[in-house]
Amino acid sequence: MIEMELVGVRVELPANQPIVLLKEREGTRFLPIWIGAVEATAIAFALQGVDTPRPLTHDLFVDVLQALDVELVAVHIIELREGTFYAELKLLRDGQPTTVSARPSDAIALASRLGEVPVLAAPAVLEEAGLEIEDDEDGASSSSTGDDEEEVRQFRAFLDEVTPEDFKEQ
Repeated sequence: MIEMELVGVRVELPANQPIVLLKEREGTRFLPIWIGAVEATAIAFALQGVDTPRPLTHDLFVDVLQALDVELVAVHIIELREGTFYAELKLLRDGQPTTVSARPSDAIALASRLGEVPVLAAPAVLEEAGLEIEDDEDGASSSSTGDDEEEVRQFRAFLDEVTPEDFKEQ
């Protein structure tokens, strides 16, 4: 599994389709995943530290995990099948591991609320759907410690040309 970092949530135009964007922590590939508006909002709220007057569904799920003394130890994006991403929650309770199937958007929304939960992608998923974003004119690649504005500019340029069909199996 390859460790990813959550870059953020963007909206693909002109369809106004939300995308969660992950980037290899030790590499240059990005993994865009089309998600629903509710999940996009949940992830964006978590990243921005927005507190809502009442718990959103993902906040409730985090509260239930904590009340049951269950730890979310990792999110694994395990497969891309017919244009649909699949994920698993890796949980730990009383030292016993368990796995629960989840949509990547829900899994990432939970991980974003809990802080230091790693998000990992299967190598086959990155090979199929990972995208290299071109180097800057001076030959330097954007990285997680690089210029955020440049990374956003490159991602917007990518969004101008990509469609959901680009991720369907040929």
